[in-house]
Amino acid sequence: MTVRAVRGFNDILPGTTEVWRRIEDEAAALFRAYGFSEIKVPVVERTELFARSIGEATDIVEKEMYTFRDRRGDSLTLRPEGTAPVVRAYIENKLYTAPVTRLFYGGPMFRYERPQKGRYRQFHQIGAEVLGDGSPWIDAETMEMAVRLFERLGVEGAELHVNTLGCAQCRPGYKAALKDFLDARSERLCADCRRRMETNPLRALDCKVPACVDATADAPALTDHVCRECAAHFDEVRRYLALLDASSTVNPRMVRGLDYYTRTTFEITAAGLGAQNAVAAGGRYDSLVRELGGPQTPCFGFALGMERLSLVLGERPAPPSPLYFIALGREAERAGTELVRGLRSAGLTVVTDYGEGSLRSRMKRAHRLGASRTLILGDDELCRGVVTVKEMATASQQAVPLAEAVSRLAGAMESRGAQAPKETV
Repeated sequence: MTVRAVRGFNDILPGTTEVWRRIEDEAAALFRAYGFSEIKVPVVERTELFARSIGEATDIVEKEMYTFRDRRGDSLTLRPEGTAPVVRAYIENKLYTAPVTRLFYGGPMFRYERPQKGRYRQFHQIGAEVLGDGSPWIDAETMEMAVRLFERLGVEGAELHVNTLGCAQCRPGYKAALKDFLDARSERLCADCRRRMETNPLRALDCKVPACVDATADAPALTDHVCRECAAHFDEVRRYLALLDASSTVNPRMVRGLDYYTRTTFEITAAGLGAQNAVAAGGRYDSLVRELGGPQTPCFGFALGMERLSLVLGERPAPPSPLYFIALGREAERAGTELVRGLRSAGLTVVTDYGEGSLRSRMKRAHRLGASRTLILGDDELCRGVVTVKEMATASQQAVPLAEAVSRLAGAMESRGAQAPKETV
């Protein structure tokens, strides 16, 4: 029987990994330009961290977490999201001694949900968190940073949607009004939304089941029920977004599935992903640090999904065409080792062939690998102090002095990378 990967746990293959590396590199460079530093947190955390932060009544905690007991009987969970572990590290390591802390992170998350386009049971995120600043400026600037990342990556059709969820003072009134609205339409709602009505009625607004979308089309808007302070905060956020030239649309139906969010929340959507088209999402969470045992600390953050963003980009660049080095004989192996080391130090990709077989069979291997050039070093080349360089596309070849091979090959490959006219070596 063929051994297969666990459903929902996907391999990231060459071609796609280059896309991911580009996303990661662009994100790290941009985030650092905004004053963020990288943090790495464990994949496994105590289960109580997520029960307390995400909310015991959420689908994530109730149905989607990978939870197990270790040999000591402690309940542990593979992290389903990144914010709570970052906050735990922030408290445990007393990072709150700084007035404001800006952190970014990346890595795998785990949720037992139905695999679908761009969504898997092991998925990967890049996230950013600002801890210690409650100003609407931070909301706007952090969202603008996410928008700029999408621009740098060349994502077309990306849209920023914003909303306010109110605070602990004004949200209960809205929840009550929404529950009354949903009670009158409960027979039109899906089973999940009927179950959520008692514990988390806001989630009905985020349901993608067509019947639920229709039933809640004229639901009360959150923006009409927030208190004066929350309304003023949201107005300032939108003013700052305009100042930063980050176009946004107010989406009163947009809510977050995690209990810790307050006030500003946002999503960045992209075309080509169907109904579940959010690629990045986040918002403000001003009470989470205190709820997890730290001081009162206002925070704002977001995360983007690597799998979904990779789908949007749609790039599958070919792996780099390597140089293929063939050594013919023991002396060539010794001399070739120094040559190969020099080429790699110059930044070139070199695959070596010190194996057996005829030169013809080894040239076939170079062709199947997609090599751009094959370097051949044998007794004849050693006697003349050269290496034979064969162009795989044209089958032309020339002898290049060993002493000049690194500089000439590196210069020729650099010219190719810049799409300049091809140079001979």
